[in-house]
Amino acid sequence: MKVRFGIGMGGESEPAVLAASAEAILEHGFDSIWLPEILTRPGPDPVAALGWLNGRHPRLKIGTTMLLPGRHLLRLAKQLATLDQLSNGRFLVTFVPGIAQGAERDAIGVPVRERGEAIEQGLPTVRRLLEGEEVGGAILSPLPAQKEFSMWLGGNAPASLDRCGRLADGWLPSLLTPADAASGRAVIERAAEGAGREIDPEHFGVSIGYSRGPMPEATRASLAARSKGRDLAAIFPQSLADLRALVEGHLEAGFSKFVLRPSGPVDDWSEELGLLAGAVNDLVN
Repeated sequence: MKVRFGIGMGGESEPAVLAASAEAILEHGFDSIWLPEILTRPGPDPVAALGWLNGRHPRLKIGTTMLLPGRHLLRLAKQLATLDQLSNGRFLVTFVPGIAQGAERDAIGVPVRERGEAIEQGLPTVRRLLEGEEVGGAILSPLPAQKEFSMWLGGNAPASLDRCGRLADGWLPSLLTPADAASGRAVIERAAEGAGREIDPEHFGVSIGYSRGPMPEATRASLAARSKGRDLAAIFPQSLADLRALVEGHLEAGFSKFVLRPSGPVDDWSEELGLLAGAVNDLVN
């Protein structure tokens, strides 16, 4: 397995902070920068911000966890293809259904119960467009620089796992123990086999939030609403030693791609990622 670590950002939107974090990612040998799409929380639009970062750092891989429900599919395909073309094939995307609590629940514009169907219908259409097929009289141009543009899914509900196996190219969940992740992967691989397809064994990863001390209360409250009763200490490391142990557990379960997300504000990105590199980068191969 090729083990790789990307770095997930939070609500940082100031150009100086984004630039400093990207420079630190390159300085300390991490694989990529990831920006989330959460409409009602502080933070930049990921497509716009990643385009800006790509222009400043043409060696850096750029990734996003992006909402699929609520999007115009042709416009979405155009954005994805353009960003991949401009980054010379360094663009990574994981589609997510979106948070189902608080203001975000309504801001997405698609009821929670309908989001799965939106992904079910939308992902194959976007794939056809990115592969150059005519859809509704439209043919996309430019096409992605990657000959096979990979689209991963998040989510760990049973229907999400089945959908990932049938339609997606990889899986990037969060808030899971290694045992949870292994069980989910088994469901995905069975669904893929049933659909006559196979997901690359290298295309299983985990997004992990962490802190280097006691969990911030705001983080605890947010995780408690989303963790479905899981022990927060088992899915959110509160030291670099605990983070490494969790990563090693996922590696044993066959997961090899990681997005590591510092919790709370980071005062010095070079310092933060230097410490993080010391904890995990020897696992890269």
